[in-house]
Amino acid sequence: MTYVVVENCIKCKYMDCVEVCPVDCFYEGENFLVINPEECIDCGVCEPECPAEAIVPDTEPGIEDWMERNRVFSMEKGWPNITRKGEAAADADEWKDKPDKLQHLSENPGKGS
Repeated sequence: MTYVVVENCIKCKYMDCVEVCPVDCFYEGENFLVINPEECIDCGVCEPECPAEAIVPDTEPGIEDWMERNRVFSMEKGWPNITRKGEAAADADEWKDKPDKLQHLSENPGKGS
């Protein structure tokens, strides 16, 4: 099992999860974070830290597309690794519970740390 960042993270990117990850398996996009499935040790400490409830175990039904996005952006697209909590989006609280955010997902890399 591994953990997966899902749609709720888009345009929020709180990054509380990054602070607690013991293996630094988070990668940063412009407005979204992902978990590298080959680096995640399945400890689960990140899941309860996410204010947007955007991290789920890969055993959740219907998240196959999100598992693939996490893999592609962390391993193939060259998004930078992030090891320290940065600033959440200025309007993160406004976006936190909005549905259907996939259309807003930027494939551009973030700054990393």
